[in-house]
Amino acid sequence: MGVPAEFTLDDKDGGKSVVLSGDWTARGMADAGLRLAEAMKGSESFDLDLTGMNRCDTAGAYAIIRAADGRLTAGNIKARPQTLRLLELVGEATQAECPPDNRLHGFVALLDRIGRGLFDLLRDGYGTLIFLGHLLTALARCAINPRKIRWAPIISLSERAGLDAMPIVATTTFFIGAVVALLGANLLTDFGAQVFSVELIGVSVLREFNILITAILLAGRSASAFAAEIGSMKMNQEIDAMQVIGVDPYEALVLPRFAALLITIPLLTFVATLAGLAGGIVVVWVVLDLSPGFFLQRMTDYVGATHFWIGMSKAPVMAMVIAAIGCRQGMEVGNDVESLGRRVTAAVVHAIFAIILIDAVFALLYMELNV
Repeated sequence: MGVPAEFTLDDKDGGKSVVLSGDWTARGMADAGLRLAEAMKGSESFDLDLTGMNRCDTAGAYAIIRAADGRLTAGNIKARPQTLRLLELVGEATQAECPPDNRLHGFVALLDRIGRGLFDLLRDGYGTLIFLGHLLTALARCAINPRKIRWAPIISLSERAGLDAMPIVATTTFFIGAVVALLGANLLTDFGAQVFSVELIGVSVLREFNILITAILLAGRSASAFAAEIGSMKMNQEIDAMQVIGVDPYEALVLPRFAALLITIPLLTFVATLAGLAGGIVVVWVVLDLSPGFFLQRMTDYVGATHFWIGMSKAPVMAMVIAAIGCRQGMEVGNDVESLGRRVTAAVVHAIFAIILIDAVFALLYMELNV
């Protein structure tokens, strides 16, 4: 049980002698600090005896310093060395001045934000190069010694990050194909060219929407999951423990996720293609009364497989970008939950931005190749 803080005040040789006892802590002090300050008010000189105190923390030290009101010196205080040291630390803290307000305003603040943003961009690019270096090193080691490849996590992640997304990918692309078919039917009917809805659906689904919708859904689903999983391991110091026992985290955590997405995204893109065409077939059949057989025959004659292979050629690039962004953001997580939230959000945003940018680059490339 703690002893409540107390003090006694006696007159001595024209001054006052103050003897403190009990626990001068945040829990045991109650109003003793206020009473001490009131009792010592107006005293020009006093002796302070702290040797009878049981315990003292920063709250008690601050109460003693406040009661002394600047009259506390080494000559009028008697205490244990640890108590004197605590009083010195708290006294220095109370005398510390607040830093001046150096916030920038107006155009200078704008320039400051632009400069900081540019610096963060360069630092992020440098961190990306470091990540790619580690990744390529781990990939080379696995290529030299295939026994280092971890097939169990690759298969597990392929199912969890890829195959489990098949229902949402198929459903989304089915409705995308249906919407494209409905728009094409409504617009082309005004010109008497409703039969060209088949070509519109085929080109848009085979060339763009199958891989684009698949990649965006996996960016929100898998990139965030990768960042959260690796980030939580980083917070719990599990990655540090792996390095201590000689396990490369890039071999154990990053490469299996790369391989899983490289395996599953082409498969999901193929499923998205079938679902998108199915949505277009249903709408064309119901709205334009064009049979599925006519739809497929016209697809074969006028669309062909070229657009399908163009869409599939984007899948490996999208897989590598999504996996790299998710894993890198997870590796950059700090030791707090706020950092984890920021990195997971950044993984999704960066992945979606990169997907749209890469799709635009592919479109320009194939346009220059006249494909």
